[in-house]
Amino acid sequence: MNIVFNQVMPTPLASINHSAESIWGNKIELNSGERILLNASSGKGKSTFTLTSIGLRKDYSGEITYDGVDIKTFSPDDWTPIRQGKISVIFQDLQLFPNLSVEDNLILKNMLQESMTIETLKKQLEFLGIGDKWKQDCGLLSMGQQQRVAIARALSQPFEWLIMDEPFSHLDKENAQKCMQLIHERCEELGAGFVLTSLGDTYDYNYTRELKL
Repeated sequence: MNIVFNQVMPTPLASINHSAESIWGNKIELNSGERILLNASSGKGKSTFTLTSIGLRKDYSGEITYDGVDIKTFSPDDWTPIRQGKISVIFQDLQLFPNLSVEDNLILKNMLQESMTIETLKKQLEFLGIGDKWKQDCGLLSMGQQQRVAIARALSQPFEWLIMDEPFSHLDKENAQKCMQLIHERCEELGAGFVLTSLGDTYDYNYTRELKL
């Protein structure tokens, strides 16, 4: 699935000066399978990019299209299969259910498509160093542990694009690189692309290209 930002300008960011290379106010194509680093300083709209790109914010001028179709025309029924099978998201605020266990957070997501076995879900957590947190309530985990749960949850569904809003902000370099390896392997498996927003760190990954806000 190709995503195009055509002269998109979020209303809250319209008064800010943006560079000539910025996604905002230009035509930018995100081509299927690309691995994109989206660099921006604070306040330039990383979270806004995430929310507008998946249709959760509509306060912008211009047009965002999926395979040529304006996403503002999508109904809730149109969005359901897209969010279940074409786009997965790691939100900056994670959006975990804090009063539910890690197990329940992952299984609730996985039930929508049954894309992974329980064994695979557990192996992901083991690889990320939190295998012993399976029965722990998410709200009792550290922020770094919660980020790793959110990453594992996002990878548990099928997707063509993975949108990540500063997914490693509470992780040290070693854990961030483990997460990056897991993300890479899942994207390779699915033939998927991703957009990773960052304040400047590249996490030693070989991206297809870098964009700016």
